[in-house]
Amino acid sequence: MPTSLPPIPGETELDRLVARSRLLGADPTLVLFGGGNTSSKILETDHRGNERWVLRIKGTGSDLRTIEAKHFAGLWLEDLLPLRDREALSDEEMLAYLSRCLVEADAPRPSIETLLHAFLPALHVDHVHADAICALANAPDPVAAVREALGDDIAVAPYVRPGFGLAKIVAEFAGSRAVVLAHHGLVTWGDTHEESYGLTVELVAKAQDYLEAHGSDIFEVALGSGPAPEHFLAQLRGRLSRERRQVLAVDPSQRAVAGRPDVDTIAGARSTPDHMLRIGPRTAVVRTEHDIDDQVGAYEDAYRSYHAAEAEPGTPMQSPLPKVMLVPGVGGIAAGPDAGAARVRLELAAHTHAATAATLDSFGGSSWLTPAEVWEFEYWPLELYKLTLAPPPAELAGTVVIVTGAASGIGRDVAIDLARRGAHVAIADLNAEGLAETLAELPAGRGIAVDGDLTDRVVVDGLVSAAVEAWGGVDAVVFNAGIAATGTLVEVDEAEWRHSLEVNLTSHFTLTKRVWSILENQGIGASLVYISSKNAFAPGAGFGPYSVAKAGLVQLAKIAALEGGKHGIRANVVNPDAIFSGSKLWSDELRKERADAHGVAVDELEQFYAKRSLLGRAVTGPDVAEAVAFLVSDRSRTTTGCVLTVDGGVPAAFPR
Repeated sequence: MPTSLPPIPGETELDRLVARSRLLGADPTLVLFGGGNTSSKILETDHRGNERWVLRIKGTGSDLRTIEAKHFAGLWLEDLLPLRDREALSDEEMLAYLSRCLVEADAPRPSIETLLHAFLPALHVDHVHADAICALANAPDPVAAVREALGDDIAVAPYVRPGFGLAKIVAEFAGSRAVVLAHHGLVTWGDTHEESYGLTVELVAKAQDYLEAHGSDIFEVALGSGPAPEHFLAQLRGRLSRERRQVLAVDPSQRAVAGRPDVDTIAGARSTPDHMLRIGPRTAVVRTEHDIDDQVGAYEDAYRSYHAAEAEPGTPMQSPLPKVMLVPGVGGIAAGPDAGAARVRLELAAHTHAATAATLDSFGGSSWLTPAEVWEFEYWPLELYKLTLAPPPAELAGTVVIVTGAASGIGRDVAIDLARRGAHVAIADLNAEGLAETLAELPAGRGIAVDGDLTDRVVVDGLVSAAVEAWGGVDAVVFNAGIAATGTLVEVDEAEWRHSLEVNLTSHFTLTKRVWSILENQGIGASLVYISSKNAFAPGAGFGPYSVAKAGLVQLAKIAALEGGKHGIRANVVNPDAIFSGSKLWSDELRKERADAHGVAVDELEQFYAKRSLLGRAVTGPDVAEAVAFLVSDRSRTTTGCVLTVDGGVPAAFPR
């Protein structure tokens, strides 16, 4: 073990197993999201007070980077070892048997490779899909490559899908220091946590040194983010979102791989079969933005042909759309139902592409699974089970929404509500401090903020660009930014009149115009929601600058509905009234002014507005957010040009 490695911390053996696992999971060159597994054989006391050996092994679907003690399944070791004498055991029989060996009835399903860990006599076993090891394991001759790079005391097991058969094979190599699984990864072990972990680190370092000495220098995988041509991203996202909306993540650090002459070879392989679960069996190569539809269509056709050739008749086909793409001049792009999934796919792809390229650079060629082996793994029920552990997608999963005026009041309530429904939300406001408070309430990875004056075209341009750069496009815009502007027609200052029109109307026109081409390029429809006011239909004396602008906003929405229909772009209006809670619109000055206009005390103003409605109840920001969510979602897919009142019922404001 390298002397620089510190002892594995922990008060108990299970604590140390967790710590060892997290050390492995923290290094993306060793294991990526959901991959690899670890185990320890621990003496525990059973219900009769007897000490018995328990195999504690990572549960299916957990992640080594964040794993906790509860994610390790416990199985009675003495019940597992007799299986070594079996000649054969199907996956179904293995799962049924393992379920009867569990220490705790509510334990997570144990790893597919439980028997591999059990059959090795060492106390601690680690299995990783390290980039450098996978590069050796996919050499034209994996046995020769591993022996030359790591030594004769490291065994190489032929490729066999994980399960009982592989466990039997690996057990035969227990006298070696470790085992490299062809086309798969590395298994190490030891009688201490430090021995097993240290051997992993040692062998990965030796493999990387060997590869770099033989022409590979691309193991500095640095996942990044950066801009790509807007209309290219929008068109690509639209093509990938016809079945279900997807968000995109872009990694410019993969430009070198995307620009290689052998990019198609790299795209056609994976460094380990485990990556196929989340990024598919191959990567699409999209070379130009002029024929995205044809290029994605060709990928779909090839996938359907592959499925037809390998699957039994009647086997349901997974989505034939690519999850990962390499784009010369741009880098790597991944699609997913949310930003987190897209980034995980992007990270997996970056490492699998780097390892495949390292194999080609070091050996001048590579080996990989046959199409039948690829299909067998991709459609393997035991592996697909991991995907069933994820919760079902939320209503607005994959949806990208811009919300203006989101620093307080209605805008904040709308942004938070949409995010809770699964949307990715780009929020904007002039109030940077309030905007930051709203952003802090949004789920990580699903919110960005742009502060600035939306009457400035540069700010509007930056807002749309930020949304497209973050997630690949836009599906909806909630036009909520506004100011209160009062004064009689005789008294109001002309500058204030123009300012009200600029903020409450023209800025929304500017944003509508800016986002329109993105929505057209996506070609999957969109929803524009304009937050107007009861005053658009029932103005109040002395509230002219505001009321006229809001009436104009209703007309802007109607024109957008007329012009957007052929593109599937819906435009609707929400007309609230008297939203006081959290609102910056209702300043102390405005409250006094409107109280005087209605002949009530200031502290009675909110109650006055509530009582004057037919329902006699106050209207809140969440009430408006509910209406907005309906108009953003597909529940309103046949609704456009509509004015939806959220005012408690003000007869004078009924749309006519």
